[in-house]
Amino acid sequence: MESRIERLCVARGLKMTGPRRVIARILSEANDHPDVDELHQLAHTLDPRISLATVYRTVRLFELHGILERRNLGSRRARYEMSGERDHFHLIDQDNGKVIEFDEPETEILMRRVAARHGFDLVSLKIELFGRKIRADAQTPDDGEVGALVKTAAR
Repeated sequence: MESRIERLCVARGLKMTGPRRVIARILSEANDHPDVDELHQLAHTLDPRISLATVYRTVRLFELHGILERRNLGSRRARYEMSGERDHFHLIDQDNGKVIEFDEPETEILMRRVAARHGFDLVSLKIELFGRKIRADAQTPDDGEVGALVKTAAR
């Protein structure tokens, strides 16, 4: 069965070699935002003939054809996700690099208002937040305080 990325590649006229199929499947099934080294490790376990250079070339090709987007999520290595994914946000843990994807409808509404105020129709929305886990004994704002902050920012 073809993966989502394989179908996009075929639709865009790319020749699907064995290594490209393996890399496309890994990317389609990824729950995170892998970098090239992580992709290579996974691809190499499935097909030991896949080199790091092949992974780099394939990722660049997919990016060039609008299939993948390169994301800078706070590390020195670029990470990748499918292009055209729904609007969503990333919360990146500065201590371990873990990326949490989440939706925040109120923020999306606010950002659309900001864009409109400046004469733009928002086409895509990607927000990256960088932080560190709060200790269990530390105070955190409750939803009421956060809601008040969003309302204040919307004005």
